[in-house]
Amino acid sequence: MNTNVKPVLEAKGLTKHYGQVIAMDGADFELYPGEILAVIGDNGAGKSTLIKALSGAVIPDEGQIYLNGQPINFHSPLDARKHGIETVYQTLAVAPALNIVDNLFLGREIRKPGILGSVFRMLDKKKMLEQATVYMKDLQFRIQSMQQAVETLSGGQRQGVAVARSAAFAKNVIIMDEPTAALGVKESGMVLELIRKVRDKGLPVILISHNMPHVFEIADRIHIHRMGKRAAVVKPSDYSMSDVGAIMTGAKAIKAETDLSA
Repeated sequence: MNTNVKPVLEAKGLTKHYGQVIAMDGADFELYPGEILAVIGDNGAGKSTLIKALSGAVIPDEGQIYLNGQPINFHSPLDARKHGIETVYQTLAVAPALNIVDNLFLGREIRKPGILGSVFRMLDKKKMLEQATVYMKDLQFRIQSMQQAVETLSGGQRQGVAVARSAAFAKNVIIMDEPTAALGVKESGMVLELIRKVRDKGLPVILISHNMPHVFEIADRIHIHRMGKRAAVVKPSDYSMSDVGAIMTGAKAIKAETDLSA
């Protein structure tokens, strides 16, 4: 990656205490345009707190987050969403009984113009269907009908709906939390391909995953988190899975400044 390229999302010196527990200890982070950045770390390493800070779910005690070079302070996940950062949580947060269109626009429904929308709050179902169809086709996501209830979909398809929803509304960043957890091999492959398509559309992706084969298959760079801070950032092509595992556990050390923009 060109070293003159500036990060889309950046964090410097993030610190977070929970009583005597230090969840973040001067954590740094950079996400560059057009990349899939995997974030990995052992349980208790603080990666979840870092990601929550970047998505507005946690407010750091110290440090600064930057979006497109501008300092920004999130007070809630809604703040992050307003700034074009969407998160696909492991729990998905889809409404099983609703159809695909209604799930894509959940909380962002389009209302009819004029008095029908403003006073009677009638939804513009036709426009929502048209836009939802475009979103799904854009990601080459195959389903039988946009009117299908999400509860009739497979696990991979449900994950696809959640990914498509985020891709539709994200303007800057998509964060994906364990998107292939509990999925089979075929469905995991489908979701990974969907993530590539999101990246190819120009949206950088933060991928949190414990699945090392998936990380090495799809990530452009890997952010390794340890003891509340960044231990290193590496390219999958430069390190083996065992090397990365050793860095993650502290058995192997490299400079945290390892070619962060490469």
